[in-house]
Amino acid sequence: MSRSNHVQMAKLAEQAERYSDMAVEMRKAIEACSGSIGEEERNLFSVAYKNVVGQRRSSWRSMSGIEKKLEESDPKLPLVRDYKKKIEDELTELCSEVLSILNGMLLNQCTESCGKVFYLKMKGDYLRYLAEIKKDAEDKVEVGAAADVYQEAWEFSQAELEPTHPIHLGLALNYSVYYFEIMDDKEKACQLAKSAFNDAISMLDSLKEDSYKDSTLIMQLLRDNLTLWSAEGDDEEDGK
Repeated sequence: MSRSNHVQMAKLAEQAERYSDMAVEMRKAIEACSGSIGEEERNLFSVAYKNVVGQRRSSWRSMSGIEKKLEESDPKLPLVRDYKKKIEDELTELCSEVLSILNGMLLNQCTESCGKVFYLKMKGDYLRYLAEIKKDAEDKVEVGAAADVYQEAWEFSQAELEPTHPIHLGLALNYSVYYFEIMDDKEKACQLAKSAFNDAISMLDSLKEDSYKDSTLIMQLLRDNLTLWSAEGDDEEDGK
């Protein structure tokens, strides 16, 4: 099957909400052209794996919540832990697959700034997902690796993209979430989110019409996170 046929099959799978099939087709499309793809295919690749992995991240969080509520003597606990481990294995395999595609093909073939930031952000995201399930483990390789990749992406994005660019803002959003959720560094998370939001606000008048909706949506998410994180800090102060 040709690259274009794989892309068309991926679009059909998306319409049918069969994201596992969509991910397979996009992987085959990328392999068919050795990683040289355009913006539309890049977005399809991202959507496919985000949905497949997102479902399992949600399942893992549900099992983690149940596990924390159970007593060590509860007979259900081993079952919950076994099922949680099964989900972790699936997550690890899927994240490793995405990282392999990014490292082996997409990043090597990308020559334009938007694409490079997009792929580096995506690489940081999937390392963050791995770090999330291994946060309490002794081996924290993914935690440090995600930080390095996010920082590389951030420095490159600051140099190459406008502060209002949706890819730049999306990177700021996810990088700040990494600080808050993985590093437990609320101050750094707020600092990064606030800086990105303020930089974008200062250039809002020059925002291109075709990206206005995407950019302002992400800016709203940044502001929502800042409000939430700041409120949590106030609650902690009140409790002292």
